[in-house]
Amino acid sequence: MLIFNGVIHPMDGPVLPRGFVLLEGGKIKQVGPMEELPPWEGPRLDAGGGHITPGFVDAHCHLGLFGDGLGFEGDDGNESTDPCMPQLRGLDGINPLDRCFAEARQGGVTTVLTGPGSANPIAGQFAALKTSGRWVDEMVRKAPAAMKFALGENPKSVYNERKETPITRMATAAIIREYLAKAVEYRDKQDRAEADPDLEMPDFDPKLEALAPVAAGKLPAHFHAHRADDIATAVRIAKEFGLDYVVVHGTEGHLVADRLAAEGARVITGPCLGDRSKPELLNQSLENPVILARAGVKVAICTDHPETPIQYLPLCAAMAVRAGMAEEDALAAITRDAAEIAGLGARAGTLTPGKDADVVVLSGPPLDWRSKVTAVFIDGVQVR
Repeated sequence: MLIFNGVIHPMDGPVLPRGFVLLEGGKIKQVGPMEELPPWEGPRLDAGGGHITPGFVDAHCHLGLFGDGLGFEGDDGNESTDPCMPQLRGLDGINPLDRCFAEARQGGVTTVLTGPGSANPIAGQFAALKTSGRWVDEMVRKAPAAMKFALGENPKSVYNERKETPITRMATAAIIREYLAKAVEYRDKQDRAEADPDLEMPDFDPKLEALAPVAAGKLPAHFHAHRADDIATAVRIAKEFGLDYVVVHGTEGHLVADRLAAEGARVITGPCLGDRSKPELLNQSLENPVILARAGVKVAICTDHPETPIQYLPLCAAMAVRAGMAEEDALAAITRDAAEIAGLGARAGTLTPGKDADVVVLSGPPLDWRSKVTAVFIDGVQVR
């Protein structure tokens, strides 16, 4: 497919005022100005002077795990019966026929990281998916893509109602530390047994098996944290165990932006379109991603679907522009930077030749609320 006659936002270089994107074999083959338009005998799409961007990437949501309009029957995002559930695979609860996948595509969202909610201190495994398909195994691009941890109010409130641990932030952190330490010990025993045939392998433990790659720094740890003190706890635990970590939400990140920059932290901000529904959202601000980015923190913007419906991801980025972020930087927060933070930078987020042919065509500027998505391609196939 040759998509031509549009304003190109390649996200790996400057904007092209009038150019083309050539898709072939499910990959991006060529991007350039109209003067370099190659001969092409295949299908063509005239962008009509609109804008052409990489597919949007939502680096944190629960798409497919909280069925739209289904109530308890479709509520598969939180197994709130045990505070430590790293063996849970979000993949096993995702319903790809949930109509919100179609709404994601209609909004230009082509890739998501989706997985368990924040009821448990150790909640389970996230997966990276394309948003087109009927069989979830065929939509997966990386699984597991991250391990979800949760700090602060959510696990406290869940287990306080049950009169069980944890009901304090101290206990939440202690549970995470305990199981990370056990995972380190479990992995060490495995390594020693592999090196010495006289030693026995430790008994299989599904929780520790799932946590071992996290403790080894091979699987990213995504920490749900809103308050600044919870963000600090996430960084503290990550440093103690040498984790490859990302702060998710980081609602009070703007209060400690300099510290996060000094730590080299990455933050997935959002959702921004919602009320202050609980105490730890007291300092929620549209300026959060702006202040973090200005301090030097790599930032993505998410919907946390269904908290904000996933099709409004570009609107969430537009709110950052309204708060003072440069338009291309806000677009990067839902394309290039989101893909990199999600561990998908080699495949998504930019219109770089060789990457997946995930492309969005819009009638106007991508972060203008009046612009309409006119065409969406995933792996080179038109899905809208």
